Amino acid sequence: MALGPIMIDLDGTRLTAVERDLLRHPNVGGVILFRRNYADPAQLTALVTEIHRLRDPHLLVAVDQEGGRVQRFREGFTELPPMARLGELHDTDPAKAGTVAEQLGWLLAAELRVTGVDLSFAPVLDLRRGISDVIGDRALHPDPEVVAVLGGALVRGMRRAGMSAVGKHFPGHGSVAADSHHERPVDDRSRADILQLDAVPFERLAHGGLAAVMPAHVVYPAVDARPAGFSRVWLEEILRRQIGFSGAVFSDDLAMAGAAGAGRLVDRAATAIDSGCDMVLVCNDRAGAVETVEDLPQADRPERLARLIRLHGHPARGVGGGLRQGAAWRTARAAVEALAAPDDRELDFDGGA
Repeated sequence: MALGPIMIDLDGTRLTAVERDLLRHPNVGGVILFRRNYADPAQLTALVTEIHRLRDPHLLVAVDQEGGRVQRFREGFTELPPMARLGELHDTDPAKAGTVAEQLGWLLAAELRVTGVDLSFAPVLDLRRGISDVIGDRALHPDPEVVAVLGGALVRGMRRAGMSAVGKHFPGHGSVAADSHHERPVDDRSRADILQLDAVPFERLAHGGLAAVMPAHVVYPAVDARPAGFSRVWLEEILRRQIGFSGAVFSDDLAMAGAAGAGRLVDRAATAIDSGCDMVLVCNDRAGAVETVEDLPQADRPERLARLIRLHGHPARGVGGGLRQGAAWRTARAAVEALAAPDDRELDFDGGA
C-alpha cells in the first residue's frame, strides 16, 4: 500500500484498536508524536515498531525534536540546547560552531533513530531577528548566510545518523510578530525583500542535502493572498521552479489558526496538496482527522510517493555495539551539553511545528 498524503497524531503511549484501523487507511502516510506519546525509550521503540509493522512500505514516524523549548522526548534523551546557542558560538568561533552543529545534528537524529523514529521536523531555518517570540531562540542567527552554514552542518549530521532533515518554515517566519498557532501572521514586505533575506537559507540548502521543507502559515500579500503552505506561487513557482528544490513538502499543522481561512480541515488538506504539499499534518483534532482521512479524494502522484519514500530512516553510522557505548555519542553529548544555558525552557504548545 502506497503512503497516503496525511500525517496524524495519536492519543497515548500505545496504539488503540481504532487508531490501528485509521492508520491502515490508504490516505494516511505518517504519524507525528508528541509528549503525551512518550514514557521512556523502550516504550517509544515498541510504539514505533508497532506503527511500522502496520504497513509496507511503513508509515513515516515524525516528531518535533529541535532542542531548547521544542523537544518532545526528554527523559532518556540528551537535553538539547536551543539552536540560537550555535549562532552565539559562531559569533566568537565560527569553525567550532560548525563542528558542534554537525555533532548536534548527529546526536539529535541518532538518539531518535535507535528508537525507529524516521524524522524530526528540524532544523528551523527562520531568522532570529528579535521580531517573532514563537521563533525566538529556536532560530540559529539573524544573518541568513550564517543560518545557511550552520543549518547545513546540522543537516549533514542528521544525514550521517540516518535521518533526513526538514527545514522550516519556508520562506521564513522570523520577520512577523504574530504566532501562527493562534492567529494568521501577515508579512507585508516585497517578494524581493523576502527572497533576498529570509528565504536565503532555504535556497542555499535546497541543493545541499535538505530532503524536505515545511512552509509557514504566514501570508505574504505582495506575493500571494494565501499563506505559503496553500500557495502554488510559493510552492510550485518559487520553491520548485525558481529555487529548484526537489525534495518533499510537509504542511504545518492544518488545525492551527494560521490555516483557518482555508475552510474545513478536509478542505485545507485538499488545497494544500493541490498547491504542492506532499504530506499534510492534522494534529490534536481526532474528529477532524478522521473526517479528513475518510473524505479526502484519493489521487496518487508518483512523484509525491517517490519523495516521501526517500524519507524513511536508515541505520545510523557510528552506533555499532550500542549508541551510548560509542565514542561518537560521548563526544557529541559533551559538546552539545556545553552549549546549554540554565534558562532554556520548553515552549508551551503541543501542536504544529
